[in-house]
Amino acid sequence: MAPRLTARFWVDAYLARLRMLDIPAFVVAHGDDTGGAVLVKLNTLDGQARLFFRTFDLASGDRVWDVLAEGAERAVDDTLARQRRTDPDLWVIEVEDRAGRHLLDQPGLG
Repeated sequence: MAPRLTARFWVDAYLARLRMLDIPAFVVAHGDDTGGAVLVKLNTLDGQARLFFRTFDLASGDRVWDVLAEGAERAVDDTLARQRRTDPDLWVIEVEDRAGRHLLDQPGLG
């Protein structure tokens, strides 16, 4: 079994990868450094957003990113607020990109 990265290490690596492509991203909520779950909000700056969470693909056993909520940014923010109320260790990263780039589908980010 491969060692699991800490949440803080993963977040730092993700932000660095986004910066390399000049994609703005911000830590909105700093969760638990070792084991906090991570949500990624993609804001396309047109009133729309998507909220991603990491889950397991039962067929492959891989960790994959799936959409928790999408649509009007306000509705996505409401979903995010509910998640934060139930999990105080949650990390929230907001990515702002008009083209919708989030890089979560790239190798190494599962």
